[in-house]
Amino acid sequence: MDSLQTAVGELRELAHGVYPAVLTQSGLRAALDHLAARTPGPVTTVEAPAERMLPDVEATAYFVACEALANAVKHSGASLVEITAAVDGRNLVVTILDDGNGEADPEGSGLRGLADRVEARGGRLWVESPAGGGTRITTEIPCES
Repeated sequence: MDSLQTAVGELRELAHGVYPAVLTQSGLRAALDHLAARTPGPVTTVEAPAERMLPDVEATAYFVACEALANAVKHSGASLVEITAAVDGRNLVVTILDDGNGEADPEGSGLRGLADRVEARGGRLWVESPAGGGTRITTEIPCES
């Protein structure tokens, strides 16, 4: 539970414009690996770009991962969470997949806030969360300014 509270604290710092040091210094891959290691339960970073991107692209991707992980730990009953981030054309596609109970509400305050943040960067977010079928949160974040 301490790890979740730490992740939530980092999420709040990010929301207030204070990026975690690992994100600022080492980039998205290192930040996602660090987040996965500190989150309760088995969380794996399947893929993430090693190259640096614009700071607001990295911050948006990290924010999405933080919120999705917090939701999975607090609400889904997931026993496994996977984070994937890959550049696809002009977009960074970030997917957080869990094997929890599903039924995440895309219009709930947390996911709606994520969608608003991603859309403010010109991207999009969608949620697939069938009852009993886990949750997949996918974002496309433009990599160019």
